[in-house]
Amino acid sequence: MAEPTKNEAAGQFADFGYQRVPYGEKKARVRGVFDSVASRYDLMNDVMSFGLHRFWKRFTVEKSGLKPGQSALDVAAGSADISIPLARKVGPSGQVIVTDINREMLAVGRDRLLDAGIAGNVDCLLADAESLPFTDRSFHCVTIGFGLRNVTDKDAALKSMYRVLKPGGRLLVLEFSQPALGPINTLYDTYSFQVLPKIGELLANDSDSYRYLAESIRRHPDQATLKSMMEDAGFERCEYFNLSGGIVALHMGFRL
Repeated sequence: MAEPTKNEAAGQFADFGYQRVPYGEKKARVRGVFDSVASRYDLMNDVMSFGLHRFWKRFTVEKSGLKPGQSALDVAAGSADISIPLARKVGPSGQVIVTDINREMLAVGRDRLLDAGIAGNVDCLLADAESLPFTDRSFHCVTIGFGLRNVTDKDAALKSMYRVLKPGGRLLVLEFSQPALGPINTLYDTYSFQVLPKIGELLANDSDSYRYLAESIRRHPDQATLKSMMEDAGFERCEYFNLSGGIVALHMGFRL
């Protein structure tokens, strides 16, 4: 049996959406959410974002700075939407490692990579973002798309991603953030908390998981806070790009 973490031993709690759960339980609960939605994950992404997630991910890959022959790590890769274009950027002489903590999601991502004709320069691995099983200074670029908000210890994950970056490498964090939508903020809230769970019930037979996803977005650090967390983890030249009015933000930082 694994030793309890410092936070578990101290009886601390973690956010699971708007709930407070024992620190050691959050990973299992998040795993249950993604076990439930894995088979419909891509369909739900298209429906929930009206297809905009494709633009957000394309922008992320464009900011990767990757060249043929280089190496990249896609953390919490899900269905490999970011992994696929990363693999094409580094080419057959490069390498992309695709990781997720959830076995069901990793299987979906592996199938999508094969369907896209990508195999030789990609490896898939079950791994926890908080303790990545790679040697120091291994990758030119690390990406995490819509995964950081589900991590229990975000500071530990940021430090782990910093550790595995090569000097000059960059981290790209694509995540839902705090929008500045003015008068339509109310509509955004209505969509998130009333419409989204109903769509989840209709298309995935699971309203609770999509209610959690909406809540987890609201509990995630805002743009300035996440930028500060990245700096505390050691990243330099940190900046962020608001997309779609700040509904989503791409944070970028470098290991110099």
